Amino acid sequence: MPKVKTNSSAKKRFKVTGTGKIMHQKAFKRHILTKKSKKRKRNMRKDGEVAASHLHFVKRLLRLK
Repeated sequence: MPKVKTNSSAKKRFKVTGTGKIMHQKAFKRHILTKKSKKRKRNMRKDGEVAASHLHFVKRLLRLK
């Protein structure tokens, strides 16, 4: 049997922590930044955790389940 491949776009977008959480980059920080507050932009620097409702799908893309 051939090996099952991990989804290439998913492995670039998600990181798995040591405790098993799946993290992602926050959206809306690419352009049109002048109208966004400093606080909002600063909070977008941090990684976000994948929501529980999407977890099963992301794990399937990353071949973790």
